[in-house]
Amino acid sequence: MATIKDIAKKAGVSSATVSRVLNYDETLSVSDDKRKLILEIAESLDYMPPRKRNFTKLPKKLRLGLVHWYTMSQELDDPYYMSIRLGIEKMCYENNVEIVKIFKPDGYDFQKLEPVDGLIAIGKFTDSQITKFYEQSPNIVFVDSSPEEERFDSVVIDFEKAVMNALDYLWAGGHRHIGYIGGREHIGDDHVPLGERREAVFAEYMKSRNVYIEEDVYIGAFLAESGYRLMKAAIQSKRKIPTAFFVASDSIAIGALRAIHECGLKVPSDISIVGFNDIPTSKYTVPPLSSVSVPKEFMGETAVELLLERIVKKRTIAKKVIVPTVLQVRESTCKI
Repeated sequence: MATIKDIAKKAGVSSATVSRVLNYDETLSVSDDKRKLILEIAESLDYMPPRKRNFTKLPKKLRLGLVHWYTMSQELDDPYYMSIRLGIEKMCYENNVEIVKIFKPDGYDFQKLEPVDGLIAIGKFTDSQITKFYEQSPNIVFVDSSPEEERFDSVVIDFEKAVMNALDYLWAGGHRHIGYIGGREHIGDDHVPLGERREAVFAEYMKSRNVYIEEDVYIGAFLAESGYRLMKAAIQSKRKIPTAFFVASDSIAIGALRAIHECGLKVPSDISIVGFNDIPTSKYTVPPLSSVSVPKEFMGETAVELLLERIVKKRTIAKKVIVPTVLQVRESTCKI
């Protein structure tokens, strides 16, 4: 089986260069011709990455269920979860694993799932919903939530560090009057409200520096329309407008950008904006949006890996994978 060293030798480059090309590292300074050569050599040698290699000899054709807490239309409004799902589908395709998708678990048709070898649950769920999932299969991986960590695998991001890094960046740029625009989510038939970690970390950070102003916190939904409405409210209030806003999702931030433009203000000279999730359209907004980049597809791929470990390797000890984030600085922020 071909290795990265084999490809590097044939291409006349270092193993590190090959690794970064195969992982589509956009920061790598290498010519398009060299990049193409490396990919062609990898294909000719039938190179297989280790993560795919681990599960090439599955004992049987596996069937996994994907449980999505969003409806299909909600997913289109907030593409964060769509990217996670695409990562799951990609990994299943590469490993010849069948996947059955069901959106919005309220009013579920569980018969569509039967039989399944395991479940991947994207989003947040009530205890009663988790109990129903367990009846379908004890092999469950949660993505973007981590219930019952002693029983179930999960893939999450470090929200605290992600928010603090973004606020540290704004603080280093001289911003002291920083606002927050976000949303809150609900689960189950009773619409039980969930605590929002980004909002909580923002409040803790600002309070620790004695600059927290409750009136500068605006809460709605994780939608562009909500960001537009909340930013309009912030600008049209009689209060002094913050010099920067940390926004809980890029979808909300896109709405906020439009509101700022319509009110005759400029980003970033009047208001700096930092979003969260770094969805594909964020680099094409006007101006391009600074955002906390979350490796969404990787989260989905990792969820499949964890589930295959459970099924194929009979692992019984639960794993929680915490994925790091990176702040992508673009033109929607500036120093004071």
